[in-house]
Amino acid sequence: MMKLSLQLYSARFATPYADVIRRLGALGYDAAEGYGGVFDDLPAIAEALSAAGMTMPSLHVSLDLIEENPERVAQIAGQVGATMIFAPHIGPDQRPADAAGWQAFAARLAAAHGAMAQRGLTFGWHNHDFEFHALPDGRTPMKIILDEAPMIDWEADIAWIVRGGGDPLDWIAQYGPRITAAHFKDIAPAGEKTDEDGWADPGTGTMDWPAILDALRAQARVEVLVAEHDKPSDFDRFATQAAKAWQTLKG
Repeated sequence: MMKLSLQLYSARFATPYADVIRRLGALGYDAAEGYGGVFDDLPAIAEALSAAGMTMPSLHVSLDLIEENPERVAQIAGQVGATMIFAPHIGPDQRPADAAGWQAFAARLAAAHGAMAQRGLTFGWHNHDFEFHALPDGRTPMKIILDEAPMIDWEADIAWIVRGGGDPLDWIAQYGPRITAAHFKDIAPAGEKTDEDGWADPGTGTMDWPAILDALRAQARVEVLVAEHDKPSDFDRFATQAAKAWQTLKG
């Protein structure tokens, strides 16, 4: 059974996070997904999670921190009971330009997996759109990452797959067993929601979430479905709608 979570990056303009978590608990969320912005306030986060009857099974942690101080990552995870660590992003200046560069990057992810496994944690990659842009040899960075680092998990950000020009159902069919978490977000019709970078609240946009969830249930091993909106103009509206959409979709 998937747990409904929410990536707290979505609430960065609605802090303090402890209050956000209390509101999420009242909306029926099972969990929240932490990221770097909450790591300095973990005791309050842990207390709020407990009070709300929620957990924090997954974290977004920068690859740099994982490489430089894996013990610190384990300490962070331990404070909130997290077991799943996902590296979430690399900036444009760090992105390889060719297949060989992405193969080397996949080797870094494989090493990060080893460091986390030594500490009893799972490790995976969280995608954006750039991993689906074809390289000069026709392959995509995402395929190279998954093929060259076969031991890592994948937190599939489904809407970013679409924005990158990929078909999420094809990717789920090919790599479903690697997907242990997925981001639950939506894309507004072209030209709409420009003040929110074209994102929509889950269940209100163009994504075929019924078909996507059917595929995830049948072909993946998703433990947490993580609601996210990169730039909500109203966080409570987004969080409420995401919870409502999940209640409808889960049947």
